[in-house]
Amino acid sequence: MDIRFAKPADVPGILNLLRQVGQVHHQGRPDLFRNGAQKYGASGILSLMNSPQTPVFVAVEERKVLGYCFCRMQITDHDPVLNDRSTLYIDDLCVDENRRGERIGERLYRQVERYARQRRCQAITLNVWAFNDGAMAFYKKMGLKPQKIVMEAILQDAD
Repeated sequence: MDIRFAKPADVPGILNLLRQVGQVHHQGRPDLFRNGAQKYGASGILSLMNSPQTPVFVAVEERKVLGYCFCRMQITDHDPVLNDRSTLYIDDLCVDENRRGERIGERLYRQVERYARQRRCQAITLNVWAFNDGAMAFYKKMGLKPQKIVMEAILQDAD
């Protein structure tokens, strides 16, 4: 298996995995996520691939995309409250549901971590939905810890 930057030929495989992620989110929070929706289309993925600020990594075996990781460089500079810092934000990481448990996600994450260190980032950040126990366990295993918690009150009777 190869972990590398995504290429245009990887887009169909990435789209397949995006549908899997969309389904996980819809099943976890159907009040938030549309059934059958996915985060990016082909043109959006290609746009991300073409920007140095949004690296896309893939895990590929025999030309089949087994996993991906969308990232985004974030720079805090001259903020009145926060210290200056560079962060690599993981926008989305997915491993094919049929290949989970084979350490593909770990290999993807470790490549992203190497990339962040090479770019002299001070941190890697991401968001994970509270309903996604598998993702929470995976990220804890990779050494991530909660930075902040977003809370909500669902108002069923809101107009």
